[in-house]
Amino acid sequence: MKEYQDILDRAFEAMENAYAPYSNYHVGACVLTKDNKYFMGANIENASYGLTNCAERNAIFQAYSNGYRKKDIEAIAIVSEGKTLATPCGACRQVLVELLEKHTPIVLSNHKIEKVTNIQDLLPMSFTEEDLK
Repeated sequence: MKEYQDILDRAFEAMENAYAPYSNYHVGACVLTKDNKYFMGANIENASYGLTNCAERNAIFQAYSNGYRKKDIEAIAIVSEGKTLATPCGACRQVLVELLEKHTPIVLSNHKIEKVTNIQDLLPMSFTEEDLK
């Protein structure tokens, strides 16, 4: 996956900053914007598990906090060293369905397996702002 190697490398770099004393499951993410800016995130756990924040939410929230919006995002990479690919949890899928264009590449890797997908495939028939109109 040469096309996405830079964003994957940065996501793996971000994974090194994960704070996961409870699960010991480290995840990293990197958002690439269309003007070639990178926003990295790692999972940060909390003893009150519901307050844990996932890597992909940390990364995309950073992009949005810096003024970027869904039209500005080129791709997002989500990585782990687990036996299987780290796909976004349900909460992250709901966040990504609102903050990404439906065909924005979501690049997944665990060093052994790589897959490119998008939020439309990960969360079909999703609840969005269109449902609130």
